[in-house]
Amino acid sequence: MSVRRVIAVLGAVTTLLGGCRAARDEGPPEPVRPRWEASVLPVPPGSAGRLVARDATACAGRWYVVGAVAAPDGATRPAAWASGDGRAWASLPLRPISYYGERAILYAVGCHQGRVAVIGARAGGAHGNPRVRTWRQDADGGLTEVPAEFELYGGPEAVSASRIAGGAGGWLIAGARTGGAAVWRSPDATDFQLVDRAAELASDAALTTLATDALAVPGGWLVGGGGRPAGRADRDPFVWFSGSGVTWTRLALPATGDDEIVQRLVRVGSAVYAVGVRGSGFQAWVREPAGAASSAGTWRAVGRFGATGTGSVAAVESVAGAGAGAGGGLLAMTVAAGGHRLWRSTAGGSSWVSVPLPADVAAAGDTSAATTIWDGRLVITLDDGVAARVWFAPLGAV
Repeated sequence: MSVRRVIAVLGAVTTLLGGCRAARDEGPPEPVRPRWEASVLPVPPGSAGRLVARDATACAGRWYVVGAVAAPDGATRPAAWASGDGRAWASLPLRPISYYGERAILYAVGCHQGRVAVIGARAGGAHGNPRVRTWRQDADGGLTEVPAEFELYGGPEAVSASRIAGGAGGWLIAGARTGGAAVWRSPDATDFQLVDRAAELASDAALTTLATDALAVPGGWLVGGGGRPAGRADRDPFVWFSGSGVTWTRLALPATGDDEIVQRLVRVGSAVYAVGVRGSGFQAWVREPAGAASSAGTWRAVGRFGATGTGSVAAVESVAGAGAGAGGGLLAMTVAAGGHRLWRSTAGGSSWVSVPLPADVAAAGDTSAATTIWDGRLVITLDDGVAARVWFAPLGAV
């Protein structure tokens, strides 16, 4: 999750989200104001506790939210919900098979061929490191934990397993090991294989690498992240392309002397956007090839927006519409010192405006926000560390 991808909108969708069409000589555009409607996530059967929401996605005409139930004593158990309309939600059956699976917080969800796959983790063991587990979706809609050896995601070389994506090549998880950027691949989400220390993907003597997100594209996969050149404190932004998930080609994005890293990837028509951090602000880059989205094409920096502090991009979504073309709309959810914020761009990522959220969520260790779009509808989750809520807004609202 989607535990787990946020973003902005096309000119056609700007009006739909609340309308803020201003001519260039009329000053900055007014913020769009969606007509938010609150939804309720039911408490799954089992022990009581507060609901935790970490990621969301749309898949085969249904919405999914993943997270956990947290008891007052700090104990957690995994939880997931589905909805056919973004308003009415039902909890999904969860089938853990391990000690840490029973306590996992689901934090990333992806979709492929009408089914979702999920990453979850719970800190534990002598060093308190995250014990990562993945989950596959069964025919009844429930999620079953996938068996995995401890060192597949953990062990002395563990760093992160960040995001999961589905595509024609099956499933791919992006993350890192002590040897640098790494991926895990699977044809069906039932048996993941680690690909680490791969040439150009992993760290080498000149560059220490980290992968943060994965995206299926025609012909293979893109992975986004960054690398710290030897002898420097700042990072440069990179993406990697692979047709198989095994061998990779490193692609450098336009860099400056600021600290820069790609944190989310998204396709809009034939273009691919990368959104992340550049120094004290958020940054978007775009690749607009003439043909299919593969390793070809030229990356360029487009718009910079917001103020990060120690912020990050939590998710990015495409808003496609009639006439969108390669420069379609984007929505981005970010978190920084000022809290979680939603942004939209109708100009191919070159300019961004803030979209008011229905509630304020501070930047803290136990808070989160996520968003997803499907069929002209927007769903966001806001978790302020006290309660998790879901909000719905039709993109067609005037």
